[in-house]
Amino acid sequence: MTTVVITGVSRGLGRAMSMGFAQAGCTVIGCSRSAAELGELRGALGELHRFDVVDVASDAAVADWSRDILSRYAAPDILVNNAAVINANASLWDIPAEQFDRLTAVNINGTANVIRHFVPSMIDQRSGVIVNFSSGWGRSVSAQVAPYCGSKWAVEGLTQALAEELPAGMAAVPLNPGVINTKMLQSCFGSTAELYASAAEWAKQAVPFILQLTAADNGRPLTVPE
Repeated sequence: MTTVVITGVSRGLGRAMSMGFAQAGCTVIGCSRSAAELGELRGALGELHRFDVVDVASDAAVADWSRDILSRYAAPDILVNNAAVINANASLWDIPAEQFDRLTAVNINGTANVIRHFVPSMIDQRSGVIVNFSSGWGRSVSAQVAPYCGSKWAVEGLTQALAEELPAGMAAVPLNPGVINTKMLQSCFGSTAELYASAAEWAKQAVPFILQLTAADNGRPLTVPE
């Protein structure tokens, strides 16, 4: 059975992927900061899956979580770094330092923390795919979301460098999910976010796409097909 570890599972794309991977017969292990929403996900998916409250921005918290997970489960077959936050729309100079620092702590440091504590187990078995969620704003830019753009450009570079470090048989992929109607998109686009597919609709394409990734995709910047 395929084991998938996903961060940021309490809402949006993370929740939709958790549901989709579970329906595809995978074991889903996820984390989020929201205990209440994780409780709902546990109720929806049952005891075969595992969901914990973890702040990926904390290296110590991720270390503790990974230690517990890897003592109970095999190394993940697929590791999905999905957890991310976005800044409130504003010019870069108007964004408070605290908001900027929290964004980079989650989007960049959080990705590195999860890699640091899960990927060595995958390297030991010389197999597995690491999917780091990027964005269209990791390959282009828009005004008012400079911190988010910067963080996703960082994910692109970090992932492609990681791809060169992995042994044969593994892959690291920076994945642009596309434009999906989530709370994050609504914060940027307002009511026009409704013009785009829901997370549940998106997952019908995204989950099979991620499941078919192989070592041949190592280092390739990919986008979930519409």
